Amino acid sequence: MAGSGTLRWRLADDDRGQATLFPDERRQTRHIGRGEFRGLEFLHVEARRIINRVPDGARVPFRFTINAYRGCSHACTYCFARPTHEYLGLGLGEDFERKLVVKINAVERVVAELRAPSWTGELIAMGTNTDPYQRAEGKYHLTRGIVEALGAAANPFSVLTKSTLILRDIDVLLAAATRTEVRCNLSIGTLDPEVWRTTEPGTPHPRQRVAAVGRLVAAGLDCGVLVAPVIPGLSDRPDQLADVVRACVDAGATSIGAIPLHLRPGIRAHFLDRLARTHPEVAADLERRYRAAYLPAGQQRPITDLVRRVAGQMCSQPGSQSVP
Repeated sequence: MAGSGTLRWRLADDDRGQATLFPDERRQTRHIGRGEFRGLEFLHVEARRIINRVPDGARVPFRFTINAYRGCSHACTYCFARPTHEYLGLGLGEDFERKLVVKINAVERVVAELRAPSWTGELIAMGTNTDPYQRAEGKYHLTRGIVEALGAAANPFSVLTKSTLILRDIDVLLAAATRTEVRCNLSIGTLDPEVWRTTEPGTPHPRQRVAAVGRLVAAGLDCGVLVAPVIPGLSDRPDQLADVVRACVDAGATSIGAIPLHLRPGIRAHFLDRLARTHPEVAADLERRYRAAYLPAGQQRPITDLVRRVAGQMCSQPGSQSVP
């Protein structure tokens, strides 16, 4: 059904009671982007729930997430969320990058769910599936509204993004930080312009993201960096990793960590096919290495250790700040 044009939601006026694949989302209407949003199509839905619990066993340090959008115009070739578009009857390639699901009632749902007697005020992570500050946020301002709602409720939260659009919301992030724990992270996997253009064509230049880290920290926000994903054979050379770490330490990042590439079923073939067009030898090597979604621990450790070591060396220099 991918790309067929028939979405797997029940429309608001459909009384047949048919099952929906995503029962927490209903009422779909299409809106074509114009002006700066030309080339994008926005699919409006209403979410019945917006704060979602992470499945047990997931390799993440949080239990609850909010994703106001599905699909992402950043067009990262390795994005593990791409297969979710196939569940909707759309494609994981261009459809994922251009046909974006917008949960138009996300802010209202956050306010209601934070007030529920059953909610215990746990930390909520944003940016875990698709970027909360992708281009659609410039049109809909849902992430800004969610930040305001979380701050008003004094509910701790974190934001992970590849976008400099987060700078627009420094005011509401700072306001929230006076009431609760607020954690920002920029994902900056490489400073290599060729690797960036090959793997993250819709994102701001990585140097712009480094500058954004500096502005967030200067404003008084806690902002770390994830050097992620580190792609073996493409962005994992010691000099490449050291360049990212040094730039982020200089910018004042409050923490720096690294995450090697992982390739879940469904995205592996897409990513390797795209990479083979520009870097066939690297694609062939990764196909041999990735027999499972994650690199073997013995291949992951040198990457994370190098990032930790360079950050430690940088922060041991006179006048530098400590980076965990």
